[in-house]
Amino acid sequence: MANKRQLKKYITEMCGALASECVLANEYVADIDTKAMDAVIIEIAALQDHAISRCSIAFDKVPRDFADGHAYTLARNAYFRKAFSNLINEFNEKVGEIVKKMNALLPAAQREANKAAANA
Repeated sequence: MANKRQLKKYITEMCGALASECVLANEYVADIDTKAMDAVIIEIAALQDHAISRCSIAFDKVPRDFADGHAYTLARNAYFRKAFSNLINEFNEKVGEIVKKMNALLPAAQREANKAAANA
């Protein structure tokens, strides 16, 4: 991500897309466990809240801790790159887990229909 605003937009859009898929599945897929799908939607909301709150991080050093301004900038950029990379990786792993839960809640016939449509 280029900056914190874009990262927050990415998180919000991904969680919104997941939640909308859950709502659509609740409405249009027969024989789906709606209570379990509602729990997945709540889990998505919690993931979004947690991930966005983790976007606000601060570098714990000040420029006088370094030999010059260039060293400070390099260290700060490396710190933020690593922190945001870890956040994105953890977020994507959690999204993968949620997608697996969503797929597990679908009836077998619907899963097969989805696979056939994806392969066509």
